[in-house]
Amino acid sequence: MKKESTWKVRYFLGLIFLLVVLSSIIFFDIPSLISWQSPFLARCFFMLMFCFFLCLLRIFRGPTPADRAVAIDTLGILIVGFCAILSIPTGRDWYLDIAIAWALQSFIGALALAKYLEGRGFDE
Repeated sequence: MKKESTWKVRYFLGLIFLLVVLSSIIFFDIPSLISWQSPFLARCFFMLMFCFFLCLLRIFRGPTPADRAVAIDTLGILIVGFCAILSIPTGRDWYLDIAIAWALQSFIGALALAKYLEGRGFDE
């Protein structure tokens, strides 16, 4: 019984922390190093940063290799999002080229890691 109540308390505190951080990103002004064209882009960027740190936490604390693999794949998706958002205020289209290359590399890496975790060889 004690483990179950500890789990519920940790879950509740984590949920409150997530709600506080996300509401502060949404409702308060955010200082910026880049002159954003709209506050929406700045908020999207900081939400991606928050998700990035959550993925890093899952990579370091993940109990199984499959959890870490999913977090690394999600990290690749977040990097593509960073590139897409950075291409808008800077006006440079090569960020999108980087995003496409990163997405392809992330996909191939996820397939290779899945085969490795399954115990199969790369030629099967």
